[in-house]
Amino acid sequence: MRLNKALITVALAGLTLSACTQETQNQIGRSINNWTGTNGVLEVYAGDKLVRRFMQVDKLSTAYGTSSDQARPYRYANGIIDLNLNGVADKGETKVYFEFSDYSTSYIFYESPN
Repeated sequence: MRLNKALITVALAGLTLSACTQETQNQIGRSINNWTGTNGVLEVYAGDKLVRRFMQVDKLSTAYGTSSDQARPYRYANGIIDLNLNGVADKGETKVYFEFSDYSTSYIFYESPN
């Protein structure tokens, strides 16, 4: 009986999700990803040179205006700063808050393979 209820619940969730627009599905996917978290790495480049790396980033967030509710042109997050760019959280490399602009920064965000 429990298995039947679980299958019906999954089927209804699938039908509900398929009725949503692609943007709504993307938002739902992002909210689930935000809820579960990731072991992300953010690399910041100046031209082709790596200048900053942040590790163990759970998510990147877009800033929104307080009264306008419009997206602002920067992202922010928390992560461990990799000062020596060796890809390892060494002693003294702590979790920091950081922001970066959509206009002036080249960056890559990916899930850590480690």
